[in-house]
Parts: sequence; C-alpha cells; structure tokens
Amino acid sequence: MINRTSPVNPLTKEHILVSPHRTKRPWMGQTEPPQTSSLPSYDEKCLLCPGNARMGGQKNPNYQQTFAFENDFAAILPAPAPAAPEPLHSLMTTEPVHGGCDVLMFHPRHDLTLARMSIHDIGCVITEWIRIYLERGSQPGIEYVQIFENKGSIMGCSNPHPHGQIWSLSAVPTIPMQELRSLKEYATEMALSSEGPRRPDGKPCMLCDYAHEELKIPLAQGRVVVSNEHWLAIVPWWATWPFETMVLPYRRHVEAISDLTDEEKMAFADIIYRLTRRYDNLFSCSFAYSMGMHQRPVPVKNGDVVEEGEDETNFAHLHLHFDPPLLRSASVRKFLVGFEMMAEAQRDLTPEQAAARLRDCSEIHYTETAQV
Repeated sequence: MINRTSPVNPLTKEHILVSPHRTKRPWMGQTEPPQTSSLPSYDEKCLLCPGNARMGGQKNPNYQQTFAFENDFAAILPAPAPAAPEPLHSLMTTEPVHGGCDVLMFHPRHDLTLARMSIHDIGCVITEWIRIYLERGSQPGIEYVQIFENKGSIMGCSNPHPHGQIWSLSAVPTIPMQELRSLKEYATEMALSSEGPRRPDGKPCMLCDYAHEELKIPLAQGRVVVSNEHWLAIVPWWATWPFETMVLPYRRHVEAISDLTDEEKMAFADIIYRLTRRYDNLFSCSFAYSMGMHQRPVPVKNGDVVEEGEDETNFAHLHLHFDPPLLRSASVRKFLVGFEMMAEAQRDLTPEQAAARLRDCSEIHYTETAQV
C-alpha cells in the first residue's frame, strides 16, 4: 500500500502524511497503564467533589448538577497584566496577556465521564458552557474564550472527577486565529458555486460546505461516525490523531454556542453522548482525549456593529475538536515526535478506517454491557 499524498488541513494549512501500512509494524515501545474504571461515586480526598475543601482552603458547595469556580491556580491572571519588558532584540519580544481561568464540574459524581452521563446531564454542561462564554466574553478587554476538556491522566488531567476548563484571554491565540483567517479567506475568495448552508451575509462557509460534501458520500465508504438532525461527528479528511473527530452543526451556519436553539442544544448533547460512548467502547476503556471548542472568539457585544469585510472573528463556524492519542489498544498511544515535530504530522491509519471502527462501536457503554 502506498502513502496517501499528504492531505491538507484547510483550517490550519498544514499537511498530514498518511501511512496506513505502518499499523503492521511490531510494537516494542511504551505502553500505558489502563485507566482506572472502579472509581467511587464520591471521594473524600477529591478536591472537586461536592462539599470538599480545595487546596487553597475554599470549600465546594454540595452541588447537585454542574458547578464552576475560578481556577485556584490559574495560568492566566486578571488585569492589569504586568508591563512587557523592553525587548533585548527585535527577535525577543513579548506581549502582555490577561484574563481568567474557570473550572467547570460536569457532574457531582466522581466516577462519571461525559460518556457515562445522560443526555440531560450533558445538556446541563452545554448550558453552563454558554453561560460562561457569554459572561467571560462580555468582560472588558477579553477577546477570546476557550472551552476545553483534558480527559485521562495521559493527557495531563490531574483529577479524574469529570470536569473541563474555560480560559479567557485578552488576545486570540495562534491556532484559532489561523482557523479564522482560513475561514475568512474561503468566505471572501471562494466561488459562489458552493452548496452548503450560507452565512447570514450570503457568503459560503468552509465548514458548512465540507459537511455538505461529506454527507454526499455513502456511509460505508466515508468518514462520518454519527449524525443526528442537526449535528455531525466525523473523522476529518485531514485528521492528525488516530481517532480524531470533529463535531459541527451542518443544517445551518452557526457562529457560536450561544446562537443554538433549544432543539440544537439537545441534539448537541445527543451527538456528544453517542460519540464519547463509541470512544470508550473502541478499546473498552475510559478513552483519553483533549477536546476543544472553536467558535466566534467572544459574543457580539452590545453596541458592536458587524460590517462586511471586518476582521477574521466574524467568520467563525462553531465546532469541536476531539484529539485522542490511543492508536492500537488501551495501552498503546500515538506520539507526535521525530518526523511529526520536525517535518509534518503523520498518521498510521486512514480517516476512513478510523471512522469505520468508531461507527461499528456500540452506543451501549461497555460497563453497562458487562453488568447485564
């Protein structure tokens, strides 16, 4: 089997080398210990469980659904940011950044994850994502809000209690800014023959068009993992990680999570439920990943006038990235090293193979099957 000529990620403009024949090579490298699956529903030593004290002495309330608080060890500090030092050279400059970091508990039970929560419970998480996005994104000086989750100790998660984070910054970071520039370029330079849903200004949207084209492909031959009446979960043509997926609304152009209708919110919860269960069932483990939401950097603020030809932030299309590292089993993961760090990303199975394996997984969680 030959390499697939490097696909291009149209969002980042990066190439990915696909080498599916490498899955046959023997593995004598690092293996990971299996993720613990027998956690208690409440852990008296957990810093995030209801009623427990955190490291700084603050006490969590006895929350019954979701609970958010400002990170006690925030990576980004509130304004005013320290003044940038005078550069020693034009190649050694810095820019001050301020903002805030929030921690969001998804559920009071210590032993749950998104994959084992109900659709209703995931809907409550989405509601809280919206609240924090609107609250933080409306604060003076905040130009970007990043919602994300690191799941699993191999992804650097320091506590197994189901939670995610929301970081707010005074500048748009590198990766989302590159995506926004690519989305703007597509909207302003693409011929008007595109067939997907249009933006409110009538221009095409890259991700709307991409979803439209993927849905034309017969399921058995394509990269769609699961879909519902509003959302699509897909292993993108340009996926880097072995079982990477992207989740996006495809019926209409949606800039931000705060623009979703009630029906779209529940469909969003449904697609997360169905996808994350497939992840866990793939290798019968609590599947590790980093998940991040890309959307309009901040909500449109009162008094803002959005004009045609304005900056890149007006060209967003809401989507989630799931980047999981596991490659062959619960104990063998993909490392981005060597060629990937020095040249370009490389993957060991095709997106179509990854999508087929995820599609074949049950939506009944493997722990529930074991109890029957």
